[in-house]
Amino acid sequence: MAYTGFNHLAMVTGDMEGTVRYWRDLIGLRLVAAIGQPGYRHYFFEITPGDRLAFFEWPGVVPAPDKDHGRPVKGPVVFDHVAIGVDGPETLWALRDRLLAAGFWVSEAVDHGFIHSIYSFDPNGLPVEFSYDVPERDVGKSPMLADPELVAAAKEGPEPQPGKWPAVKFPTPLKARRVYPGAGSEIFHGRKG
Repeated sequence: MAYTGFNHLAMVTGDMEGTVRYWRDLIGLRLVAAIGQPGYRHYFFEITPGDRLAFFEWPGVVPAPDKDHGRPVKGPVVFDHVAIGVDGPETLWALRDRLLAAGFWVSEAVDHGFIHSIYSFDPNGLPVEFSYDVPERDVGKSPMLADPELVAAAKEGPEPQPGKWPAVKFPTPLKARRVYPGAGSEIFHGRKG
């Protein structure tokens, strides 16, 4: 398998105007796609040439209450926070200063050993972390599996383990590979369906 990063993370907002103002104008991400129809919008902000942060806007959505990043919760949950990489300490501190100047709460810089981070919230209550990698602690080159109670699967090491899932017996034949039109296809192809 060859992955290229996150194509996009899809979040939700009830205020696309404020979301654009925050992510494009304050944080500095390009707005690269804006699609929609009555009762629905889907906007994409470019983090890197292949990584995007996207937002659906639906009527009646209200900002989430603030929840400290990484703090345990009870009940149904599927998400904690978005962490966006920056190129170094100058960018991290510049972002912190911009957020503070704009009236947003932002944490002090935090040293996590292999990354340095700041934490904040966007106008939707989305918990956001901005981080840069500490060059001398590259966990991609030297993984650090230091949990004293590693789960059994993690004890097998950092690399994907073959044979843990059933092998594909019937791959989709080329003639059966069809891509169906979805929201936005009419913008790029002039038709839908």
